[in-house]
Amino acid sequence: MIGIVDYGCGNLASIKNSLDYLNIPNEVIDDPEKVAACGKVILPGVGAYRQAMNQLDATGMKSAVLEYAASGKQLLGICLGMQLLLTRSHEQGVHDGLDLVPGTVEPLSAASEELRVPNIGWCRIEAAPESRLLAGIHAEDLCFYFVHSYYCKLKDSGCVSATLQYGATCDVVLECGNVFGCQFHPEKSQHAGMALLKNFWEMECS
Repeated sequence: MIGIVDYGCGNLASIKNSLDYLNIPNEVIDDPEKVAACGKVILPGVGAYRQAMNQLDATGMKSAVLEYAASGKQLLGICLGMQLLLTRSHEQGVHDGLDLVPGTVEPLSAASEELRVPNIGWCRIEAAPESRLLAGIHAEDLCFYFVHSYYCKLKDSGCVSATLQYGATCDVVLECGNVFGCQFHPEKSQHAGMALLKNFWEMECS
């Protein structure tokens, strides 16, 4: 079963609906004590970084997610959820993240004054051929729905399995051991997004 972490800052319904459509067993989890029992976990997120981290801490989900990742089970962060996996964010100040994957979250506005920020809409990404999350998705189909004003910059390029050129090179898919992330919304990205969620469900622990 995939547990969808509910800490008050996630778009839960659309993720659950997508997993239901794929016949993937899932449950929205709002009790941190139930996280450890999940076969896999999705950490969603929308809104402001600082508020999301505060909510994770206040609900007890921060410790639960960190312990889950340390256990070796697979964790997927979506949108802000991916950003929370990194070391820190420069969104309206400097705020510490979960530090599961070394890296920072940077403002898109700093990349170019000519950019439209936030970046909202469909964007084509460039994927590494060895990506596990994007396995089986043809290059011409690697188009996903984005809503973001900040982007991820990972310290280790070996953990980056897809990028987006949007003023800067944005790391939009990460695969770092048992920790995964995607900056876009797979649950809103039609066939390619469904394929990513199915890949996450079906992949073996490495």
